[in-house]
Amino acid sequence: MGEKFKITETRPIDVKGGYLIEGFPSIGLTSAIATESLIRTTNFELAGFIDSDRFPPVSLVRNGEPTFPTTIHVNNALNVAVFSSYLMLNEKLHKEMARTLLGWAKKHGISNVISSVATKSPEAKTAAAASTVEARKMLKEKGIPVIEHGAIPGIPGALLNHGVLSGQNVIVLTFSPSTQGPDFNSSIELCNAFASIVPGVSCDIPALKKESERAELEINAAKLETKNLSDGMYG
Repeated sequence: MGEKFKITETRPIDVKGGYLIEGFPSIGLTSAIATESLIRTTNFELAGFIDSDRFPPVSLVRNGEPTFPTTIHVNNALNVAVFSSYLMLNEKLHKEMARTLLGWAKKHGISNVISSVATKSPEAKTAAAASTVEARKMLKEKGIPVIEHGAIPGIPGALLNHGVLSGQNVIVLTFSPSTQGPDFNSSIELCNAFASIVPGVSCDIPALKKESERAELEINAAKLETKNLSDGMYG
């Protein structure tokens, strides 16, 4: 039986026909940092959270207010939702999280799911894989190289596979970070790629630099605080 995740929505969400950006730190932190920076530099609002008995018991406190470490942010005007998390999910949860994301996208009539992952793709610094003919056509129209051969790991890979089965448009952007950890240049590259696909999304580079540095510190702190808890839970 698959792992169950509970999604609680805290405000009206209307993103029918729009986009869902997945920003879980499943393989490295750059994807999570870029999406968190995007949330903070664009007019996104907290609209819900995701929880599970398999998540480490941790609360994040921001401006004196506690919140869940895995959240949903939306911009209804732009038809964009973002799933963001400060938790490094155990790989045993990746497939079920992908199914949960796609189920939520179907519920809200979302047309395109966008994910990202760090790879060593030789084809281009930024390239992408897509689950459908329609999504691959979209990439070509945006001038983003389509990956012909390669392997996509983690939640992004599971999203692609389940997207093929369900006919859901899934795009996974790949990037080659210049360092072993997250770096500002990769965050800019990824944010610009999001902006090229999602209408209305833009990247404020000075603000992005400030927010990416803050997000990296917070995500690393959450990762450290939950490591021992996760090790004990997953064995």
